[in-house]
Amino acid sequence: MRAIGFHAPQPITSPTALIDLELPMPVAHGRDLLVEVKAVSVNPVDTKVRRNFQPAGGEARILGYDAAGIVKAVGPDVSLFKPGDEVYYAGAIGRPGTNAEYHLVDERIVGGKPRSLSFAEAAALPLTAITAYEALFHRLRLDIPVPGAAPVVLITGGAGGVGSIAIQLVKQLTDFTVVATASRPETAAWAKSLGADHIIDHSKPLAAEYAALGIGAPGFVFSVTHSVQHRLDLAELIAPAGRICLIDDFAEGFDIMAFKGKAVSLHWEMMFSRPMFETTDMIEQHKLLNHVAELIDAGKIRTTLDTVLGPITAETLMKAHAIIESNRARGKIVLEGFPR
Repeated sequence: MRAIGFHAPQPITSPTALIDLELPMPVAHGRDLLVEVKAVSVNPVDTKVRRNFQPAGGEARILGYDAAGIVKAVGPDVSLFKPGDEVYYAGAIGRPGTNAEYHLVDERIVGGKPRSLSFAEAAALPLTAITAYEALFHRLRLDIPVPGAAPVVLITGGAGGVGSIAIQLVKQLTDFTVVATASRPETAAWAKSLGADHIIDHSKPLAAEYAALGIGAPGFVFSVTHSVQHRLDLAELIAPAGRICLIDDFAEGFDIMAFKGKAVSLHWEMMFSRPMFETTDMIEQHKLLNHVAELIDAGKIRTTLDTVLGPITAETLMKAHAIIESNRARGKIVLEGFPR
């Protein structure tokens, strides 16, 4: 089968940063599904792994943490799906990725593809939907109010992949006001179109930008990006006993002392944790992906697909990685189909 991977970490400008490969067909065991991949999307984690991971033993590392496709075969312990089912999912970081014609994935982290979406539209959703859903409802627990706080959720990086779906989930599943951050007219317009009630500029001090809205201190902050840069502003603007969820990486650490005075709680979201450790609640990802599919098919939220860049090849993937690394992506970049 065809796949795309790399043998050594390299900058995306290297002609061999990603290469086309021929690999054996995988076989489904246990609770695994063998999925014929129809479309994939590209996420920041793809670029981070490509830049920093050295595959062992001369084997190629296959990237890809989003896919939509058709179940071709199932392991003997599978109970949730059957061959022919259309699915979407984000995979597991410790296993070969989705940038391949056929891919193995545990059924407990797979959802039924939204019926109203194409494979490309569906492939844009899983990783960011899982991240946003888990952050908002499993970590921040929006169902438990912060006493005295304004009924507001602040989402930084509102036009990115995670921010784009987080805005929609908050608006459709809660009564909270959404304040999203964006710094360019086109990204501000994108976040507004997804349902954000207010847009503030994250290229300026966030505390002052937020205070100018005059809507009261938020109880919840979903800090999607540049959390170190915004740390002191977030500590200033959040309500006492508020809750913050973080997902980004910090090269030099993250000093939490600024949050102590307000007794703010900090939560990490890592959507790969459940499959990585095969937690007893791993099936929650199956459930939430099905819930997102229901919301999509009911017309309550929409795909965050922005661009279908081309077919699934090393050349096209390298273009997608370069766009992600430019930090100017809006919504999700998808690749669809293998060349015939």
